[in-house]
Amino acid sequence: MQLTDQELIHAIKLGNEPAFEAVFRQHYAPLCQYARTFLHDWDDAEEAVQAVFLAIWEKRESLEITVSLKSYLYRSVHNRCLNRIRHLSVQAEHREQAAYEVELFQSSEAPMQSMIADELSDRLQEAIQRLPEQCRLIFSMSRFEEMKYQEIADQLGLSIKTVENQIGKALRILRTELADYLPALWLLWWLE
Repeated sequence: MQLTDQELIHAIKLGNEPAFEAVFRQHYAPLCQYARTFLHDWDDAEEAVQAVFLAIWEKRESLEITVSLKSYLYRSVHNRCLNRIRHLSVQAEHREQAAYEVELFQSSEAPMQSMIADELSDRLQEAIQRLPEQCRLIFSMSRFEEMKYQEIADQLGLSIKTVENQIGKALRILRTELADYLPALWLLWWLE
């Protein structure tokens, strides 16, 4: 006997793992294909779909779906993909700006260039060391080990949202602590 959408949603709200798994198995592959039309990278597409299912499971008790379950899933994946595209766009803008600043920095004949870079590097390392322990660990895994949020979450047994929050917290703290050095810090960051 197949359950209706409302019965499945109710079962998921109650923490029924087989119901959640049935929804996951039924919709995962088509949702990944859909996400792929936006993100063009299979790993990013899968990560977006997994994040939607993870959010549903984590917020299952307060889950309110007034449209069909399929429509809700597709809309959620659509929104997640648009957020990812915006994030990638911002990253690309920062890379372009940093590349421009690096070019200016490298073309200048400033004799103190190396000394400034060393000082900035020291200040950055000191600021990172002052981050709260979990925040510092997650930030380091993301920035220095180049791990994706999902990989960090899996390795540390945390939700992606927790990883995102900790990265955001680290960036806010570092931005505050290094406010006077940010223009030069971006140059250093992209030179390494």
